[in-house]
Amino acid sequence: MIECLILGAGPAGYTAAIYAGRAGLRPVIYEGLQPGGQLTITTEIENFPGFAEGIDANQLMLTMRQQAERFGAEIRSHTAVRADLSQSPYKLWFDDGSMEECLTLIIATGATAKYLGLDDEQKYQGIGVSACATCDGFFYRKKTVAVVGGGDTACEEATYLANLANKVYLIVRKPYLRASKAMQQRVMENEKIEVLYETNTLGLYGTDGVEGAHLVHRKGEADERQYDLPIDGFFLAIGHKPNSDLFREWLQTDEIGYIMTQESTPRTAVPGVFAAGDVADPLYRQAITAAASGCKAAIEAEKYLTELKAAAQ
Repeated sequence: MIECLILGAGPAGYTAAIYAGRAGLRPVIYEGLQPGGQLTITTEIENFPGFAEGIDANQLMLTMRQQAERFGAEIRSHTAVRADLSQSPYKLWFDDGSMEECLTLIIATGATAKYLGLDDEQKYQGIGVSACATCDGFFYRKKTVAVVGGGDTACEEATYLANLANKVYLIVRKPYLRASKAMQQRVMENEKIEVLYETNTLGLYGTDGVEGAHLVHRKGEADERQYDLPIDGFFLAIGHKPNSDLFREWLQTDEIGYIMTQESTPRTAVPGVFAAGDVADPLYRQAITAAASGCKAAIEAEKYLTELKAAAQ
């Protein structure tokens, strides 16, 4: 029987394991498909506290992993494929055919950024393509960037980048913005932002990184026009998909799929089950906030187990 099982090995999962390990809970982490989480698809991180000169993203995650192992966390490489949270102990099945039972479960499976599906997005990942302006915007100071999307998130990203870059293009496939009136106004009033309506991205180009985008205006129309737009960075802002499908039968989620927690804590409606990191955070989605929620989840798990043992006496 596992006292504390953690799904996900990003900042939330590793931090939860560090705190759970120090509390003597002997946590077991299942890494899933992306050990290290979304940070592993970026390069340098400059906004994680404690690293004055920044740190390589993969190095940061390796350090967190080692720290979790130092405090007794067991790390396994398999992916959960089925869950039964109907009663404690909770059951999880994995892609190697194994099944585990646990008294507490911390879900830190993250959220996956949505992409356009272009081969070039993978080709230039980390060298010009990003899905997080707050994470990577600093590297484009005084440069020219493009943001894809027409909703609030895209407008927020474009506005944020406009504080850093010389020029921001907002690529919108519709002839209008879907964002709120307040966000639209912010974009329109910013002289650094230019909105390209009815525009789709066909691809990206560049030798050692993104140097431009292949665009098409009014695709499929009689006046369709293809052209190249020189840019240094290409930001996706078309949404995220929380990795929560496995638990929707048991846990309450919002309309997008983010796991809903109780009273600003990582507690879910199922006792002993906690959600941490981006899988329960539609707003911030930062490494530092994910790590903080992992800490909270481990503290809540320890508290739950203590109460469970006291009740059994």
